[in-house]
Amino acid sequence: MTTEDASPQLTWTEEGEPRSGRFGDVYFSRDDGLAESRAVFLQGGGLPQAWAGRRTFTVAELGFGTGLNIAALLDLWRQTRPQGGRLNIFSVEGYPLTPEEAGRALSNWPEIGEAADALIQGWPAPTPGFHRIDLPEHHAVLDLAVGDAAWALEAWSGQADAWFLDGFSPALNPGMWSPQVMDLIRARSAPGARVATFTVAGAVRRGLSERGFVVEKRPGHGRKRERLEARLPGEGTSPRERPRVAIVGAGIAAAAIARALAAAGVQPLVIEGERPGAGGSGFPAGLVTPRLDAGDAGLAALYAQALERAGRLYGDVEDAVIARGVLQTPQAPRDVARFEKIAAQPIWPDGAMQVVGPQQASDWLGEPAGEAGLLMAHALVVRPLTVLDAWLAGAGRRAGQVERLERNEDAWRLVAKGGDAIAEADIVILAGGWGTASLLDRSRHPELTPVRGQADWVEGPTTGAVAWGGYAAPTGQGVLFGATHDRGRTDLAVSPEDSVRNRNTLRTRAPALADRVEAASYAQARVAIRATTADRLPIAGWLDDGLLMLGGLGSRGLCLAPLLGEHLAALALGRPSPLPRTLAGRVAPDRPALRPKVGPRT
Repeated sequence: MTTEDASPQLTWTEEGEPRSGRFGDVYFSRDDGLAESRAVFLQGGGLPQAWAGRRTFTVAELGFGTGLNIAALLDLWRQTRPQGGRLNIFSVEGYPLTPEEAGRALSNWPEIGEAADALIQGWPAPTPGFHRIDLPEHHAVLDLAVGDAAWALEAWSGQADAWFLDGFSPALNPGMWSPQVMDLIRARSAPGARVATFTVAGAVRRGLSERGFVVEKRPGHGRKRERLEARLPGEGTSPRERPRVAIVGAGIAAAAIARALAAAGVQPLVIEGERPGAGGSGFPAGLVTPRLDAGDAGLAALYAQALERAGRLYGDVEDAVIARGVLQTPQAPRDVARFEKIAAQPIWPDGAMQVVGPQQASDWLGEPAGEAGLLMAHALVVRPLTVLDAWLAGAGRRAGQVERLERNEDAWRLVAKGGDAIAEADIVILAGGWGTASLLDRSRHPELTPVRGQADWVEGPTTGAVAWGGYAAPTGQGVLFGATHDRGRTDLAVSPEDSVRNRNTLRTRAPALADRVEAASYAQARVAIRATTADRLPIAGWLDDGLLMLGGLGSRGLCLAPLLGEHLAALALGRPSPLPRTLAGRVAPDRPALRPKVGPRT
């Protein structure tokens, strides 16, 4: 993953062509870059013939640059897409351009303007890691990896049907063409995969040939006399028919999976025990904040990627976002120094994490703060029920309380208490939080622990969102505050004593707000049970053949669910995941910290 200066050191020629000062090379040919992309990469990749009749097709690229190749690819896909087809794109860029720079470069070709505009609108921050760009009008999705090529390919879970090798020339950028990268291209290639590149360098020809590709020189474009095409033996195939997918649960985790499946062209069946939001997603507001870690780079990267994805997807839901920005205040004197380390991490976009002094913190809260804080500018306050309504709209719905799961030769049977089948499905995804814990086999599956939480809210007073051990957040009509944290309890009755606890906790951080809360004439409270794990990280992955789980989200469900829902959908459908392999391992159900403890034999 790139952490050093990632600037491409862009310059522009007198003719208005972009040039990398870092590598001393142009991004595209002076002899019409679009024509070159079409000749070298689209034609060289056997497109559009290679995707004829395919329900899914995956293209991987080394050297995203201005996005020209991908814009040309999207334009061709839009014109020739097989009925119902979905295009998955993975591209790698070590030194990303800004959207303004890319827009200037791509403005030369208005004929692909629709595709170029879609890329520019989704252009991510230049932070290291994976970034997903939604391209729904083109029935496509792009995962852009910012970082070293070898790292990115090692981290990617996909299998490419076509490769665009478009890094700067091997003489100027040898790392993009190294033996390690060639090994990974082979490992990440589907049967029948095609490779297209502008270079005919001997090391590239030999590298592909030694790894089983059949390599041929072809006439080049413009001033380039030759280019390369290569193909791996075998025939590419689409996955099996779209599976029947049932999701158990109707909270934010289930809704996130349902949205991701619908975006991939699959309508899931959502099994609702009560109603959407009956559990932890039923409060009038919720914080979308990352877990902050100054020492664990992998954990920090997971939450940074999750927060970016959550912000993008919640922002697309009308009226879902109540407020932007959350102030994290210190719980101990050492936290201010920790905030400084967190703000300096390269995983955050510019301005996303800002250490602010007491005066700025006071301005945020509307009352004297007395201490510094960490302003998480990209954190959110959202309306969970608004999100559920939007994301569950494209799913099938069925009421029922699943008591057990039964596996036969072909499918899973979801069984109610009386023995009646609620549904049958090829794939079942458990996403009901603590409500689905009873469906786990404790001898083989990870254990969940319940944590009871009560939050209170009043109408009238408001505040800038703030978090410490507790939190206070605007609801649009007032303020929500809490929450209690009682490990091992599962009772759902609202407790007046817990309301007092929440008010007292609020008073320790925001006494003026607490006074306004006490004076409010209308107050409510609600209880939900969080599900947590032994290492406080979520569970997202396969439990058994055809059985997946997204759970153990604790108090970070609104932050984690959008990204992990896409990860679960990718696993269920055999598509590339937006989650790097190392991070997927951190949340896998079979990770060492969660393996069931087997007692001694008797």
